[in-house]
Amino acid sequence: MFKVMLAAAAVVTLAACSSSGQPEQTSAQTVPVTVSHYPVQFLVEQVGGDLVEVQSLTSQGTEPHDVELSPQQIGEVQASKAVFYVGGFQPAVDEAVNEAQGDVVDLSEGLALRDQDGVPDPHVWLSPVLMQEMAGLVADTLAQQDPDNADTYQSNAQALQEQLAALNTEWTDATTTCDVRTMVVSHEAVGYLADQYGFDQKGISGLSPETEPSAAAIADLTRFVQDNGVTTVYTEALVDPAVAQTIAAEAGAQTAVLDPLESQPETGDYLSAMSENLDTLANGQSCS
Repeated sequence: MFKVMLAAAAVVTLAACSSSGQPEQTSAQTVPVTVSHYPVQFLVEQVGGDLVEVQSLTSQGTEPHDVELSPQQIGEVQASKAVFYVGGFQPAVDEAVNEAQGDVVDLSEGLALRDQDGVPDPHVWLSPVLMQEMAGLVADTLAQQDPDNADTYQSNAQALQEQLAALNTEWTDATTTCDVRTMVVSHEAVGYLADQYGFDQKGISGLSPETEPSAAAIADLTRFVQDNGVTTVYTEALVDPAVAQTIAAEAGAQTAVLDPLESQPETGDYLSAMSENLDTLANGQSCS
C-alpha cells in the first residue's frame, strides 16, 4: 500500500553488466567501472547508463561481508577507470582498491557515519537521503573521467535523486504513526534507516551477520521482545533465520523478511525493494 510513485520511464538504459566477472560486448566508448556490491552498482548504472561498463565484485545472491576476490577480479580493479565502493564493509575490497590505477571512490567518505560500538557503520545505502548524496558523487567522478558526457551524468543523477527524494517522502509519511518504534533485526544493518525514520534498531547480531550471539544474549532479546510490545522479528534472505525464528516463537511474535539490500534483489531494483521493505515494516511496526 505504501508504494513509491516511480517515474513511468527508467532514468537511463542500463549498462551491460555481468556480476560473474565476464564482461558483455560493449562499445569502445564506454567507461570501464568496477563496483563493490549491489547498492553501489545500482547508483553507477543509473547515473552512467549505457556510457559505462560496470563490473561488480559481488555476485547476486552472495553474502557480501566476507566476499573473496579472484585474480581476475583484482585485474578488473586495476584496469578500471574508476572503482566505487563503501569503505569498511568488505575487507577484501578495501584491500583490492589499493591496486587500482584509476579513480578510487569511497562513497561513504564525507557522509555523517553512525558509530556502532566504536566502529563506523558502513550500511549507508539504507538511507534514501544518503543515497542522494552518493549519486551526486558518482556523477562528479564519471564527469571527470568522461567530460564529453558530463551533462548526461549530471542529468541522470538529478533524475535519480528526484526518485530517491520521492522514496524518502513515502517512508516519512508512512512511518510517522507506527505504534512500535523498535526494530528487532537479524543483524544491525538498518541503523541509518532507523535513524532517518525515528526507530531504534536492536540486532540479533552486530554489524556483521557472522557474529554469533550467546545463549544469554538470545534470552535477553527474547525477553525484550516480550516486554516491549515487539510483534515482528525481521529476518533477511542471505542470513540463516533460525535464531530469529526461535526468538519470535518463544516471544509470541511473527517473523518477516526485511531486505538490507546488501545483494541484488532477485526481482526489481533498489527502489522497488525499498518500497517492499516499507510495506513490510509498516505492517510489522503497526503503522496506521
